[in-house]
Amino acid sequence: MDQTTRESFTAVQKNGDGNLTGFQTSSGRILDYQQALTEVQAGAIAGVNVFKGKDGEMYIRGDADGDPSNNLDQLPTF
Repeated sequence: MDQTTRESFTAVQKNGDGNLTGFQTSSGRILDYQQALTEVQAGAIAGVNVFKGKDGEMYIRGDADGDPSNNLDQLPTF
């Protein structure tokens, strides 16, 4: 998939601790964290990647592009 056909995240859900729990895509789909993780790993979502945390779990983060305004934490909530 090229950049023009891939979806991106446009909004996020957070729990009481401020951790991301869900994502809304540019096509309006709502994904829970596990669904989003699977799609990011498959390359279906632009602008994000997956990394392994110190706890051994896999996490989603925005691509490092030097622009803090598009960090996942900065997206609107839904």
